[in-house]
Amino acid sequence: MGLLVKDALAVLPDGGGHRVGRHDIYIEGGDIAGIDAAPEGFSPDETIDATRRLAIPGLVNAHTHTYMSMMRNAADDLPFTDWLFGTVMPIEDRLEPEDAYWGSLLAQIEMIRSGTTCFNDMPMFVDQIARAARESGMRAVLARGLQGDEYDRSDFRLDQSLAARRENAECSRLTFRLGPHAPYTCGPDYLRMIADVAREEGMGVHIHIAEAQSETDGIAERYGCTPVEYVARAGIFEVPTVAAHCIRVEGSDRAILAEKGVSVVTNPASNMKLGNGFAPVPELIEAGVNVCLGTDGAASNNAQNMFREMGLVTLIHKGTHDTPQCISAHEALRMATRNGAQALGLPCGSIEVGKKADLALLDLDAPSLTPLNDAVAALSYSANGSEVATVIIDGVVVMRDRALLAIDEERVRHEIARICRRILS
Repeated sequence: MGLLVKDALAVLPDGGGHRVGRHDIYIEGGDIAGIDAAPEGFSPDETIDATRRLAIPGLVNAHTHTYMSMMRNAADDLPFTDWLFGTVMPIEDRLEPEDAYWGSLLAQIEMIRSGTTCFNDMPMFVDQIARAARESGMRAVLARGLQGDEYDRSDFRLDQSLAARRENAECSRLTFRLGPHAPYTCGPDYLRMIADVAREEGMGVHIHIAEAQSETDGIAERYGCTPVEYVARAGIFEVPTVAAHCIRVEGSDRAILAEKGVSVVTNPASNMKLGNGFAPVPELIEAGVNVCLGTDGAASNNAQNMFREMGLVTLIHKGTHDTPQCISAHEALRMATRNGAQALGLPCGSIEVGKKADLALLDLDAPSLTPLNDAVAALSYSANGSEVATVIIDGVVVMRDRALLAIDEERVRHEIARICRRILS
């Protein structure tokens, strides 16, 4: 169908930054087919009056665990190892497959309502997350979490990953990666096996690296190297890799990440809440690493709101580096859009002809956007996500004037309450 977003105040790419102006956006077949000039033969089936709207590219949440939304505020104020091994994993052991479906839908409600159109997920029950994303209309990259010690291709988790990819091949909004969990849960032989399969299947990898000091110390004691060196030696970086966290990375690690074209996802709220520290984002950027932005799961964040992450990633590094010119609002927006799309190999993340029509329209009358002296600055420093009024994904309106069109919110809340009574008792 043809969709015309008329007279929007739109944020368009301009080199490494952005420019803001009034534009008509023509959408056809899931793509942005024209800006200001209608493509030949274009006839809109729907026209959205965007006179009082700020059009931005849909945000890309480059690292999360959407099924964890039911664990929100259930494992707080704990050291990282107690949080993970003492609380989160025991809750996960009580999960049933369909629980992940409802948990992911809850996360997707929150993401859509706050302008996120694409997410990169590492779930347990990958088929259930794919089901939820097909129904919600969101764009998703899914990597079933994997762990092991040996070179064993009969691993049932790996089989689930490849099966989900085959079974969802008809849905262009869904793509798949392999998801070795982390250096401390994946032995070197297992990582080499995953790298081999990824090459053979033409798939990328999604992995956690250098998230906590305990991980860095453990890898050094056992293998005599850093987590980045450990993963590199296993061949993981020979395929397109998205590495979450990368907090404990020194200069030599940053050089490896840059040389191998690894994209790093920083997760400021989660990393602070778990007391793991701050990723060296300015230094990673200076080294030439593609840095993008994610929320992590709601068990550690405890939100799925990318506006909060944009605000944090700018403020944190200004404070830690003693300069207000460290990580600008333009850099934060690029991390949350174009950089995330680049990391995932997706044609979205910017409002340009030929890119996927993934947009969020914000209410210009919202108090937090008034006065709009600088639209890009407002997105990091004053917006909070509540300003999002309409969301378009793959050319389809999935939320119109704050009403979700494909998800039954009341049913999701009911199911989440039922699940939490069982798994959190």
